[in-house]
Amino acid sequence: MIKAKKLISMVLVGGVLLSSLVGCGNAGSNSQNSGSSDVIKIGGIAPLTGDVAVYGVAANNGAKLAIEEINANGGLLGKQIEYVAYDDKGDPTEAVNAYKKLTSNDKVEAILGAVTSKPTMTVTPLAAKDGIPMITPTATALEVTSAGPNIFRACFIDPYQGEVMAKFAVEELKAAKAAVIYNTADDYSVGVAEAFRDAAQNFGAQVVSFEGYNGDDKDFKAVLTNVKGQSPDVLFIPDYYNRVGLIAQQAKEVGITATLLGADGWDGVIGVNPEAVEGAYFCNHYSTDDTAEEVQNFLKVYKEKYNEDPVSFAALGYDAMKILAAAIEKAGSTDKEAVVKALAETNITSVTGTITFDENRNPVKGVAIIRIENGSNKLYTKMSL
Repeated sequence: MIKAKKLISMVLVGGVLLSSLVGCGNAGSNSQNSGSSDVIKIGGIAPLTGDVAVYGVAANNGAKLAIEEINANGGLLGKQIEYVAYDDKGDPTEAVNAYKKLTSNDKVEAILGAVTSKPTMTVTPLAAKDGIPMITPTATALEVTSAGPNIFRACFIDPYQGEVMAKFAVEELKAAKAAVIYNTADDYSVGVAEAFRDAAQNFGAQVVSFEGYNGDDKDFKAVLTNVKGQSPDVLFIPDYYNRVGLIAQQAKEVGITATLLGADGWDGVIGVNPEAVEGAYFCNHYSTDDTAEEVQNFLKVYKEKYNEDPVSFAALGYDAMKILAAAIEKAGSTDKEAVVKALAETNITSVTGTITFDENRNPVKGVAIIRIENGSNKLYTKMSL
């Protein structure tokens, strides 16, 4: 499912700033058409360079693909969408700078982004104060939407995926003993780890080890040796794919035989160290194995456009833009309050499922459980709580 090396190569050739003005013929400028009445300007914030650029590039590509389709079918409210995206490098300060450019200089009507949780949570208070419609495709931290009634997300939240994976471990894998190791420097990792721990205990499993490591660690063998001593049936590692590949390899080296489990940050790990995670399971927002028409059409068009299979972040970027566009269309204008009201009433079937929003503006939809088999991601089952 993931072509991490290809995505990373895209990042390396990218500049510090990526501006994508889709459907307007102005791919080299952020300022053109800013005062035009025949376009609807939508802003994007994503890490297009830096350590987590593989996620930002994918989400941005998905959003651009959705815009191309919308523009080709007549646009929104009789106008073409003009998309202006800035690189936050995965850094909260850069995300704030991007937000200020989009709202003060580019005068966008709505914002798609940011991508990772920390930059998103830095921007949401500003967006809430301004009342601008904002939907993050992929920021999973629980607090993201709490800033205001105009903040939405297309992905499920950290606690939800931790709870679902705990349910899967106990009910599907029959795990009696579970271990968890997590990145103490990352809110995403901490949140998912705590949710898994609490849910696993509620489902009847014993959590025999719950240990943290530092974000800049390279040697995890001390922690993993402690885990091995507890003989768990499953080891849950909620972190991003690049670090997971290293941890999984060291887990094998110290002799851990537990089934490895992960969350959506694993998407991409088979491009880093497929052998180390063979037979592992992780939850994700969709699977390329899904036979749904929306999924298969998306796969075909995305691969034709970018010459690679889309990872989940691409699907979520695509869905987020589709949700936002549908809300603007339903609102009949770009009036902020009208668009926010329409977003809250979302009921759309797209790549990652049939999506509605709960009272906290989090999507209500299922979770795909992926098994890594022969170096590939395979849809194992779908689950919900």
